[in-house]
Amino acid sequence: MIWWRLTLRIKLLTTYLLVVGIGLAASFAVIELLAPRFFVTSMAAMMGPGAPAGMGGPGGVMGGTPQADATLRAAFLAAVTQAIGVGAGLAALAAVLASLVVTHLIARPIRQIAAATRRIAAGHYLERVDLAQLNADDDLGQLGQSFNAMAGALAATEQRRVALLGDVAHELRTPISTLEGYLEGLLDGVIAPEPATWALLLDEAGRLHRLVNDLQELSRAEARQLSLALVALDPAQLAQTALDRLRPAFAEAGLQLTLHLPAGLPCVRADEDRVVQVLTNLLINALRYTAPPGPVALTLERAAGGHAILFQVTDTGIGLAPEHLPHVFERFYRVDKSRSRAAGGSGIGLSIAQALVAAMGGRLWVASPGPGQGSTFSFTLPVV
Repeated sequence: MIWWRLTLRIKLLTTYLLVVGIGLAASFAVIELLAPRFFVTSMAAMMGPGAPAGMGGPGGVMGGTPQADATLRAAFLAAVTQAIGVGAGLAALAAVLASLVVTHLIARPIRQIAAATRRIAAGHYLERVDLAQLNADDDLGQLGQSFNAMAGALAATEQRRVALLGDVAHELRTPISTLEGYLEGLLDGVIAPEPATWALLLDEAGRLHRLVNDLQELSRAEARQLSLALVALDPAQLAQTALDRLRPAFAEAGLQLTLHLPAGLPCVRADEDRVVQVLTNLLINALRYTAPPGPVALTLERAAGGHAILFQVTDTGIGLAPEHLPHVFERFYRVDKSRSRAAGGSGIGLSIAQALVAAMGGRLWVASPGPGQGSTFSFTLPVV
């Protein structure tokens, strides 16, 4: 429709003029139908019942003849119509002025937001709306705040995307450089083709394979494209399975691994393999960052409200400073920059764990009293 193609100023002006027109039409209809009758009634009441003919009595309104009455009514209607016409002109002028003022007040911030939107679409993610020019209490002010929040989220997403590309390139460069160096040495005869050399090359190829698999799994988990078999599972059995897998590694590292499991916990709705994967990831994380003799504890209990089971992995390791807590689950984020990837993992295991827990309807978070005081990774799974 043509109406939707008009500018805001034209729409507001048209709306105001339409209101003025409807009011005038109603006024003219009322005057035409009721004003003469009201006029005659008012004159008769003012003259009284004993008024002579021609003065509001039985003979007429003023002149005493039908022609005089008709002339008087016509003159009265003409005067009222002229007065309304002058009022209509003033009302139309006021409508034009009001539309200009209101359009300026409304359209200016909208144009500002629209311009900022175009600049963000062009890749300028630091663009923001000046909230000082908006009233924070009205709808436009809230729109501006929402726009700035959206722009901030887009900027953060773009920053994470750039950082992810750099991190992936860095992670791939190290094993590829190692493979390239050893292969050149083998070709030049500098390095002997011994079993230890082939084992090292195989280990580097395995690192590449694990990294690619981790990235693929993280992408699928965050996109909710994983095939999950959500069934009723005994949380005690899930915890025991994860602990049985890792007891030899903890024993070899000289760490104490304990399980705190109350009786009578209800079943959770989850995927068995994925829950064990998350528990294994959290326990291995505690194994890497905890010095012997530990201890490391896995605790299960009902969460507040009783609608979920709370899994907690508590260690006595290096702990986390407050500035690290919001970033622990980011891809490739490392608290201890000095650790190698071989000792500290690929850096996306916690990101995968968080995405898996979210896909099963739970939540994963971390808490720590501070550096050197250990950490507690907790996640919930809904009960059946």
